Amino acid sequence: MAMAKNTICLWYDKDAEAAARFYAKTFPNSSVGAVHRAPGDYPSGKAGDVLTVEFTVAGIPCLGLNGGPAFTHNEAFSFQIATDDQQETDRYWNAIVGNGGQESACGWCKDKWGLSWQITPRVLMEALAVGGEEAKRAFEAMMDMKKIDVAAIEAARRG
Repeated sequence: MAMAKNTICLWYDKDAEAAARFYAKTFPNSSVGAVHRAPGDYPSGKAGDVLTVEFTVAGIPCLGLNGGPAFTHNEAFSFQIATDDQQETDRYWNAIVGNGGQESACGWCKDKWGLSWQITPRVLMEALAVGGEEAKRAFEAMMDMKKIDVAAIEAARRG
């Protein structure tokens, strides 16, 4: 596989391969590509340890780097996954949170490796794009949610 022109590099302590395999089984259009082992010892590992993992998350090329504990993920970076309905929203949310992750507010959650995800129903993005009172009602409804409730957003849109 030729390396993409632009790839998102995600730093993990030591679990890049496990994370990549979880994403590949959770999200459509996702896969794990090459796993590269370190050719020599490095500050957080030894020769032969998994150093990088090429993977795709929902069509986005990524590289997982097992760089050790020096840097950790935070909310400044997140994957935003657009969902079509409550069933799809629940599936991704429950997969992430149920695999050692954690719920946050307004459709955000974190996976067990600390990476942030926005599981965002299209109906919410559409409501916010409309603007005006409809967007305000949808936004106010969202502010009280952890996982997004599609029916509640639809009701807020209608007023």
